[in-house]
Amino acid sequence: MTSSAPETGQVKSTSPPAARPSWGATLRVYLEPATLRMLALGFAAGLPLLLVLGTLSFRLREAGIDRATIGHLSWVGLAYGFKWAWAPLVDRLPLPGLTRWLGLRRSWLLLSQGAIMAGLAGMALANPQLGLPPVVGFALLVAFASATQDISLDAFRIESAGVERQAALAAAYQTGYRMAMIWAGAGVLWLAARAEVGAAAGYQDAAWQTAYLVMAASMLPGVLTVLLSPEPARHVLPPARNLAQWLQGAVVEPFADFLRRYRWQATLILALIAVYRISDVVMGIMANPFYVDMGYTKDEVAAVTKIYGVIMTLVGAFVGGALSLRLGVMRVLMLGAVLSAASNLLFAWLGTRGHDVTALILVISADNLASGLASSAFIGYLSSLTNISYSATQYALFSSLMLLAPKFLAGFSGDYVDAYGYSQFFVSTALLGVPVLLLVALAARLPARAR
Repeated sequence: MTSSAPETGQVKSTSPPAARPSWGATLRVYLEPATLRMLALGFAAGLPLLLVLGTLSFRLREAGIDRATIGHLSWVGLAYGFKWAWAPLVDRLPLPGLTRWLGLRRSWLLLSQGAIMAGLAGMALANPQLGLPPVVGFALLVAFASATQDISLDAFRIESAGVERQAALAAAYQTGYRMAMIWAGAGVLWLAARAEVGAAAGYQDAAWQTAYLVMAASMLPGVLTVLLSPEPARHVLPPARNLAQWLQGAVVEPFADFLRRYRWQATLILALIAVYRISDVVMGIMANPFYVDMGYTKDEVAAVTKIYGVIMTLVGAFVGGALSLRLGVMRVLMLGAVLSAASNLLFAWLGTRGHDVTALILVISADNLASGLASSAFIGYLSSLTNISYSATQYALFSSLMLLAPKFLAGFSGDYVDAYGYSQFFVSTALLGVPVLLLVALAARLPARAR
């Protein structure tokens, strides 16, 4: 994941280049235990996200909760935006008893997975029509535990294999993650629809209770994987002599390292990271309430947006990865920014169509292709900024910053829709992408050494 700027004055190697592996040997990487473990752990990482954001907004809107409140409750997702604050603890702090038994990475993974399961069970048993505080409290627990799992899992992945295996591990992780998003998006709607009693329309809390309890149980494969996995070998740092030295190495040094490497250019890079996904994130909070208000059923939303849409995202990610190799990451970053903003305009058009499943398919196709393309290039860009010596903390900083401002702004999305309507809201989210184009253009002009 890696890297500081290239060093100058390196001695040119005189050893012959390594033989390129055969296609059979290359594909066998995906059957190695470390890769298969990452598939299961990627599923555990992807499961909670929609259950506290998109799927929850569908449930709340069906329960009659107003759009403004749903928008404000999306601030639960800010837990992902602040995970850099406790990443140094996850990176270095042993857990009493657990770490001695499992090792540092696995102990934090197991703790966070247990908290996720408890939080999802609590969300299942809390009826939003009887009061929102319990729902919000358990959703916060899930989000905080999920962000903690992300921190420890990023480090676990990076430390589980050498550089030559990282692409395969990342691919397996992303595949598991996207499979979980289908299950937590389409699966939970399908389960809730199947659990409804009678043909009466409207909110049935017992049906959602069943669906969320199944989601809690769906974390068990991840738990089992952690218990059966070996603890990865770690780069052991010299022990700190006192608390001040520990804080310097665990908290201060990862951020100082980034600033030393990029100096004044760090401001531009961090600004780009902070707003690159703003169009998608702000729009996404109101997508499910929009589907409910437009009269789409659970089965329609599950089939089109949660299954077909995720598949189109994977296609977009594949295209984005291929284009990045051919054209370079910065060019694909620009293309992704343009397409992501433009696709929001299609939702404004969809709002004029009424209940039109064909139009929904067309819009979801374009939006998810654009999102997948932009995401693959953006992950590549973030990875290129990370120093492997501080992998968990620095990557947590970048991925947190990516969500912080967009999630905060998204909290007001319901108020905006109530005041101006869906069409103007979607157009406004598209316009949010215009400053992103300028930042990508400026970042692309930085010397390669600074990127």
